[in-house]
Amino acid sequence: MDTDLHQLLRSLRVWDPAVTELPPLDPAAAPDEPLPLFVRWFAEAVSAGQAEPHTMSLATTDENGDPDVRIVMLHGADDTGWSFATHDGSGKGRQLAGHPYAALAFYWPVQGRQVRVRGPVVTARREEAQADIHARSTGALAAGLTGRQSEPLGSLEELAQSSDSAWERARREPDAEVPSWTLYRLEPAEVEFFQGDVRRRHVRLRYRRTPDGWSRGLLWP
Repeated sequence: MDTDLHQLLRSLRVWDPAVTELPPLDPAAAPDEPLPLFVRWFAEAVSAGQAEPHTMSLATTDENGDPDVRIVMLHGADDTGWSFATHDGSGKGRQLAGHPYAALAFYWPVQGRQVRVRGPVVTARREEAQADIHARSTGALAAGLTGRQSEPLGSLEELAQSSDSAWERARREPDAEVPSWTLYRLEPAEVEFFQGDVRRRHVRLRYRRTPDGWSRGLLWP
């Protein structure tokens, strides 16, 4: 089995030119702040056909300082920060309550691009959190109403019963509140843009927040 996996890994290509185009990144032409570049790259990823470009890795730490990571959905990015949401009692919700600092990572292989963001995390107002979940689909509301995220589950039948009830309520009460639903904003202290290069001369442009605004610099790939 190990040999089969090794052979499979060796057979894979990174940034196959048949499906990937590596655009240039000119650091001298980059904006003074990271948000405009992120918005531009995000729009370009969508135009290039990147699947689910709004998904991202969210890294947090638990009470022992051990790292944890999972895939979540970006809910917005503006001058207040990069936003995502979850139940406050979930694993990530508890971890953020104990250590409100996190990191995000986006990967858009169709253009060989990564964006990394890290910084302190704050919670939005309750009204904003409820507006967030009500702006999403009926399924998202049903999942929110099902609740109990990250708690031990006795059986799939138990999940199905709870989910069915939540779906019925979501259709009946599209404005139903989900008290545990929390909207988080990561306030960026550091943002890195990675642009892949076919000759492995990858461009890494890092923005760092300072008391006087944003500073920019390059990193070795």
